[in-house]
Amino acid sequence: MDATQMLKGLLEGCILKIIQKKTVYGYEMTTLLSEYGLNMVSEGSIYPILLKLQKQQMITGEMRPSSEGPKRKYYSLTSTGETYLQQFEKQWSLISTGVNNIMEKENED
Repeated sequence: MDATQMLKGLLEGCILKIIQKKTVYGYEMTTLLSEYGLNMVSEGSIYPILLKLQKQQMITGEMRPSSEGPKRKYYSLTSTGETYLQQFEKQWSLISTGVNNIMEKENED
């Protein structure tokens, strides 16, 4: 299985968690994901997810001036996004615990 396919379903939760920690713009999101070890995520795959999350009213975008050039769109978490993120974190905890248990368990044959 391709890591990109596996990652696709988890990116929304990861993006929401990063936005919960601080207001970020798109390119910065790619950099932060890479710093967390998700360096296979391209900038081109981030923007469709941000747009989807904005349409679902989980995040809001605000244009702000940048000292390094044109304005940037900064994203913030909404209360809807906060609720979704809490649910995601609960589900992720259950799934990751189960998968880790399976992957780490010694062969019992």
